[in-house]
Amino acid sequence: MIRVMGITHDHRVDAGISIEDIQDAKYLWSWIDFSEPTEEESCLLDTGFHFHPLAIEDCLHVLQRPKIDYYEEYEFLVLHALDPDTLATAEVNLFIGPNYLVSFHHRPISEIDAVWEGLQQRTQSRTSWTRGPFVAAYFIIDALVDQYFPCVYALEDELDELENRGSKESVELLMNQVFELRSRLLKLRRTIVPMRDMLYRILNSQHIQGEKEPRAHFADVYDHLLKLSEMIESDREMTADLRDSYISLNSNRMNGIMKTLTVITTVFMPLTLIAGIYGMNFVNMPELGWKYGYFAVLGGMLVLTVWMILAFLKRGWFK
Repeated sequence: MIRVMGITHDHRVDAGISIEDIQDAKYLWSWIDFSEPTEEESCLLDTGFHFHPLAIEDCLHVLQRPKIDYYEEYEFLVLHALDPDTLATAEVNLFIGPNYLVSFHHRPISEIDAVWEGLQQRTQSRTSWTRGPFVAAYFIIDALVDQYFPCVYALEDELDELENRGSKESVELLMNQVFELRSRLLKLRRTIVPMRDMLYRILNSQHIQGEKEPRAHFADVYDHLLKLSEMIESDREMTADLRDSYISLNSNRMNGIMKTLTVITTVFMPLTLIAGIYGMNFVNMPELGWKYGYFAVLGGMLVLTVWMILAFLKRGWFK
């Protein structure tokens, strides 16, 4: 589906116009949105707008890393939208020209739909910078970045819950949950860090130099991305600490089990030796004919066992 919006010189919005209508001189700038385009509609990127083949290739072959490329007459941006439930990423491509904005995405993006509708009211503003295509680009980027926060906050809540119930579940289960959290944090990092770098390039480019208001708004989005990246790094460090704690806890438990088994084995070793000696069937064994031999051996084994247990208690082996 292709939808077109035209903004006139007197700040009126004409929605539902055709691509051919954007050439009309009454339009100050226009926004063309390719949502789930067919193969024939995708060809308009080349035949209708004559974009660079490399940019078109990036549009058609997902999933590209967030980035910005500068061409002679336009800028090409690759953005990522996040699904808060699955953390699945969807690519959003933007072509920003002097009097047009072209957005291209392979599946519906709710953030773009919200900006599409909200921009119709915002274009009534008399602020000069809102009359250009950068306004729509800014609102799209801002909407996408705002959607990152619930994803990060949800993972932080899971991390806090995991930390609180650490002593109530098995170490193996907790370790699996920690590694799953680290994997999801890595997914977020692969989107947020390149988006942050892309905003840094925009802020330090010459393409919006002198336009203080859009620069300030892009700087605000950059600050949000800095905060998100710091939160992710902090969460990754916390998961690493939890992982190390669980490994240490598991090692201590294993050491305790091994110590217990060692004590039990040590206690029974001399008893087994005594039982083995008197279990031999030699004829000339004087103790075998003694009337109280059986009770004497059992008593000696009992005394030896009690003595060894007291000795281990004194050395603190049962702590």
